Amino acid sequence: MAAGGTDCGLGRCCPSVSFRLCRDISPYSYISSIGLYIDCSAFLDLQVILMLTKLFDFNLNSVTESSLWRSTDYGATYQKLNDKVGAKTILSYLYVSPNNKRKIMLLTDPEVESSLLISSDEGATYQKYRLNFYILSLLFHPEQEDWILAYSHDQKLYSSVEFGRRWQVVHERVRSGYSEALYVTCKLQNCTDANKGKPFPGYIDPNSLVVQDEYVFVQVSTAGRPIYYVSAKRDVFTPMKLPKYTLPKNLHVISTDENRVVAAVQEWNQNETYNLYVSDTSGVYYTLALENVVSSMGPEGNVMVDLYEVAGIKGMFLANRKTDNQVKTYITYNRGRDWRLLQAPGKDLRANSIHCELPYCSLHLHLHVSANPYTSGNIASRESAPGIIVASGSIGSELTTSNCQRVYHLGCRNTWRQIFNEEYAVLYLDQGGALVAIRHTPLPIRHLWLSFDEGRQWNKYSFTSSPLFVDGVLGEPGEETLIMTIFGHVSHRSEWQLVKIDFRSIFNRRCTEADYQTWHLHNQGEPCLMGVKRIYRKLKPTSRCVMGKTYSVSMTSGPCECTEADFECDYGYERRTNGKCTPAFWFHPSSMSRSCTMGMTFLNSTGYRKVVSNNCTAGVSMEYTARRQQCPIQAPRGLHLVTSEGTLTATLGTNVTFLVFLEEGDGARTSITLDFGDGHAVTYSNVSSIEDGIKHIYKTVGIYRVTATGENSLGSETTMLYLHVTCQLEYIHLSAPFVAVRNKEVNLTAVLWPSQVGTVTYIWWIGNNTEPVITLEGSVSCTFPREGISTVTVQVSVGNSILQDRKSIAVHEYFRSHLLAFSSNLDDHNPDVAEWRLDVSRVIRNSLIQATGVREDQLLVTVLPGLPTAAEFFLLPDKQLTEGKPDKSSVHLDQLSEVLLGALNQNLVQFTLRPGVQVTVYAAHLSAAPLVDTSENHSGSAMLMLLSVVVVGLAVFVIYKFKRKIPGLNVYAQMQNEKEQEMMSPANPTEAPSSSQRDLVPGYFGFIFVQRTWRSIIQFFFVSIHSVVFLL
Repeated sequence: MAAGGTDCGLGRCCPSVSFRLCRDISPYSYISSIGLYIDCSAFLDLQVILMLTKLFDFNLNSVTESSLWRSTDYGATYQKLNDKVGAKTILSYLYVSPNNKRKIMLLTDPEVESSLLISSDEGATYQKYRLNFYILSLLFHPEQEDWILAYSHDQKLYSSVEFGRRWQVVHERVRSGYSEALYVTCKLQNCTDANKGKPFPGYIDPNSLVVQDEYVFVQVSTAGRPIYYVSAKRDVFTPMKLPKYTLPKNLHVISTDENRVVAAVQEWNQNETYNLYVSDTSGVYYTLALENVVSSMGPEGNVMVDLYEVAGIKGMFLANRKTDNQVKTYITYNRGRDWRLLQAPGKDLRANSIHCELPYCSLHLHLHVSANPYTSGNIASRESAPGIIVASGSIGSELTTSNCQRVYHLGCRNTWRQIFNEEYAVLYLDQGGALVAIRHTPLPIRHLWLSFDEGRQWNKYSFTSSPLFVDGVLGEPGEETLIMTIFGHVSHRSEWQLVKIDFRSIFNRRCTEADYQTWHLHNQGEPCLMGVKRIYRKLKPTSRCVMGKTYSVSMTSGPCECTEADFECDYGYERRTNGKCTPAFWFHPSSMSRSCTMGMTFLNSTGYRKVVSNNCTAGVSMEYTARRQQCPIQAPRGLHLVTSEGTLTATLGTNVTFLVFLEEGDGARTSITLDFGDGHAVTYSNVSSIEDGIKHIYKTVGIYRVTATGENSLGSETTMLYLHVTCQLEYIHLSAPFVAVRNKEVNLTAVLWPSQVGTVTYIWWIGNNTEPVITLEGSVSCTFPREGISTVTVQVSVGNSILQDRKSIAVHEYFRSHLLAFSSNLDDHNPDVAEWRLDVSRVIRNSLIQATGVREDQLLVTVLPGLPTAAEFFLLPDKQLTEGKPDKSSVHLDQLSEVLLGALNQNLVQFTLRPGVQVTVYAAHLSAAPLVDTSENHSGSAMLMLLSVVVVGLAVFVIYKFKRKIPGLNVYAQMQNEKEQEMMSPANPTEAPSSSQRDLVPGYFGFIFVQRTWRSIIQFFFVSIHSVVFLL
């Protein structure tokens, strides 16, 4: 119930109400956008409303019809304009030029056609223009009425200087969702590639660009931590200086008016709250204003911080702060310098006393502003009505969602008073001279409430004969008029109804000077706020007259002497419990800007700075204002060296840009030497000459120690970083034996291509181990305790890329093996890839089984990498016959081996590789032909050659003995053959091998393996020595 409510009946002057039934609008359509504006500046002249409605088909999930409506009598009657825009044209958006409201732009549905319609006569007539692109969004210039930017579906930016009649491409690849982005600028009328600038030197995070008033903000993430940069008045970008250990996770720019930035920062230890910081005029240096401000997620996933800037009163903010798990509302009159709780009203609607004592009990408000222009939010204020704040909230120890009451702020007494017990939407009419309230309810209503005395008394009026479900209220073109429009529906399946309400008939005269009074703004009796005494002219509560459009808020002010309350703590200083600003533990007051040069001056902070827009004079101003002093000569201190990308890695062959910063010292007289760590260094005479960075290209992978040294006549300072230069890893190969002996050590090697890629980390997953083995070397040794198939996976990490390879190893207690050779025609068809070797291994195995009758589970075959093509077969014992009988296993394997070798020696094992290519499989013979001629006629050269062979043979023997200790040779051996000597085991380790079984003994087999592997090396040296001898 409203205070002092009366109904509008016979004999009383009631507002004029007119209805418009939109019969052509389906009950399933919706109003998508409404443009309302006044054409003339004279009071009560022609008023125009444009309304666009759409019919949405839920079955097709698309808009199938649209209608454009126009009213020239502020909603009393409407004309349908579909014939003027095209009977079958489907419109999607309506735009009104912010600088010339006679100019209208309509966009068509891009799924049907890509066009726009332009009107220059308040929407009476239109011209249609075809487009060769689809417009996703438009941005109008704040001053030039014909300048427009358009973003297209194909990620291009277009511009028009003729209000959309002609377009030109400004830039391509303007997109989001990528890991890196560039901030590009150009002049609209001359935006060529040659004229495009990049104000920020490096890449920025996508979707981080914010342009607001005189400030531009960007974000760059380095090592997972964001760094924020600001440019004031389109000057160079500078890192935003928050207190040193703020460590922000997220930052939102709240306000940039009055040449000051208010930012909400979520720090490292916060999840649902933000801290408010305020800047100096440069937007660079920030100090804490209020901690733990509540936040919530908006309907579109955006962060909403509970901070409200009161319109009409400079420097007044409301904020909801979380303290001891309770949300309380605080108010400031001096831009966040001081905050206090809200004093609750002394009485409720029934004039009963409310016992609420600070700080245990206070008034708390909901501070969410509605994103829908046709519905009211939780709080509202207007520039034309300073001191009147309407908000919903509760009284108690904290803010609650229950017992929600409407309260508002009375400017004359600076107190809050309750006006409703339920949720109401409140609109400002006649520049705050009248307030209209409509109940927030899902039920249909037929009444509204009107107040002429800032909410002290409310009169009840009927605006419809039948209850109406209210969907929205229009107070446009603003609080300057006494006309409003309500739109809704009688039932959920009825047509839309628009109700125009004209309150002008209630008033019979215009306001005169006698109808106004003065109002002194104060904060708990203190009249000096933001350095001035402000006196406003406001309408008297007893005056019922029309202020009209000609009324303007008048305010007189008188200066105040400066006091300590007019100053906030400067950057690096914190306010103590005694109210004094002292240096934070991390801040050195003696530090100064690196741009301070001998002969110049700087501002030496007193620990205080005047609140931005504060206009106090004299008083303690000299004591608290920073003093300008001469820059002293000092040694360089605080030298910083970083890369422009903020990373410690670089790609081989690409430009690396190093940035050098100096915190203290005479930058103009401090030379900088940068040693790149690869034998190259450069020296610059001063810091200012390297503001754009120092570029360098590394030609070899590795880890480089990059050192920067700053030096002047008073001293020097050095800093360094370690840069990892890498190249792209293209391929890895895991070299591992095909078969291994249980509990015998096995070598595993990862071979890289290219072999030198920089700093490499190897991650090994061996067998069933749940924890990986991590190494910096490409080889590991391991054992397998159980028989069966074991899987080995190696992952190689280089920079941001990870590649892996996997091999399966058959583990057995006993086995026999033998090398296989092939007819030479197989080499002509060997591509030397793993898949080909796997397929040919299967074919060889089937051929051996077919020729000998050996069981499948007793034979394994693998083709070895490299040329000439070679393979190896492995014989496994029959578990049922040899379980726990080593001697019997040995005999059994000997018998199977003789069967297979017999078939191979008789050329019984053959297979068809492809039509016309028949390949024969042989048992590899281990005897080698003489390498030298022993005849007397060539005794001299033969002896020299023999000596060479002996030397090389000795080298081979030494290498074989110690090859595990030489990683490079081990890798080479692994690349030549995937099998090492531990692939075999004798049937009985203590039993000496017989001459017929020498090829099955591990030691002898190892010699064969090495002989085969190093034969190419022997031949290479032999040819080389032969060539040298021949030349001599």
